[in-house]
Amino acid sequence: MAAHRIVPPMPRKLALALAAVLPLLLGTSDDMTFRQLGEVYHLRPCPRADLGLGGNLTGPEAVGSLFRDRPETRAVLILADGCPALKAYAPGYSDRTRFISWSMAKTVTAMLVGALVSDGRLQLDAPAPIAEWRGTPKAAITLRQLLQMRSGLRHVEVGDPVENSDTNQALFVHGSDAMAAYAIAQPLEVRPGETFKYSSLTTVILAEIVARTLTPSRDPRVRAQAYKQFAETRLFGPAGVTSAVLEFDGAGTQIGGSLMYMTLGDWGRLGMLLLDGRSRDGRPVIAPDWLAFMKAPSPNPEYGAQTWLNRAGDPSPTLFPGTGPASAVSMVGHLGQYVIASPDSGPGRGVVVVRLGHTPDGDRGPLVRTLGEVVAGFDR
Repeated sequence: MAAHRIVPPMPRKLALALAAVLPLLLGTSDDMTFRQLGEVYHLRPCPRADLGLGGNLTGPEAVGSLFRDRPETRAVLILADGCPALKAYAPGYSDRTRFISWSMAKTVTAMLVGALVSDGRLQLDAPAPIAEWRGTPKAAITLRQLLQMRSGLRHVEVGDPVENSDTNQALFVHGSDAMAAYAIAQPLEVRPGETFKYSSLTTVILAEIVARTLTPSRDPRVRAQAYKQFAETRLFGPAGVTSAVLEFDGAGTQIGGSLMYMTLGDWGRLGMLLLDGRSRDGRPVIAPDWLAFMKAPSPNPEYGAQTWLNRAGDPSPTLFPGTGPASAVSMVGHLGQYVIASPDSGPGRGVVVVRLGHTPDGDRGPLVRTLGEVVAGFDR
């Protein structure tokens, strides 16, 4: 039988909110109980915060639904004003599990690029520092255009059949020894800045730019070590993240579009940064102007800089516009990975909702609607 633990004491409104959640999570004799699904923890509440849901029970009902109706959910964490309101795992997963990012890594890569821009070592609207592009039409591509997925480079993200995907070719076939070289060599298909095209290889180029800015070495081990040290010093350490594992290709380029691993709690810590640029303990980590850029609509209204926005999309939205605040943003990864930050929800600094699991991309609609209901349940 899985564990169910509550640590007293807790503020009255938090207790009432959790009392509303528990029956939904634990189920009834006619249902599969939550104990059969996994472990649920109610963590030490934050005494400075009132984490009540304002009488709106849509949120708790939706949290229960994430496990009852979405059995592919593996882990859920809700932080309100930086304080853990709820954490739950499916069987086989725990605080020790490092969960794969898939494309959530893109947002983390943008945070690292932002640190170099804040240091004055990269310029947002200067030509991207890719020596291979000098003297070619690709020299016009800027760092801003790469971050907003509008470089103009030819790319197939999802192929039919699957092996026709440029991303899969780079990750798993002939590009794995030098993914950035594969991405950098792609020709232009439209003028830079003209068209949005989602591309995991574009983010690999961004990770390559970070590595080249940090060290002139071409030694893969030196490059990987420089990248890891910078990520730890400028992002993970200040944010309180201790479990991050980064994957690199054979050239020492971080696979910044798709391959990072962290615990549920550490994904929540990065979600806090998307609220206001500060760690859970209030330490500044991301410069305010860079965070505002990441969260500002690019020519694609539902996409900022390597970050998804709660706005209408074409042909269908990635998040849940019309449900929850328009200011909500998210890291989004393949198979239903979400770190949603909603600064205008709940108490204080806002609410972070982390959902990790294994939902086929074509089946995400009901999951996304449920996540929207969770966020909306904390409406102020």
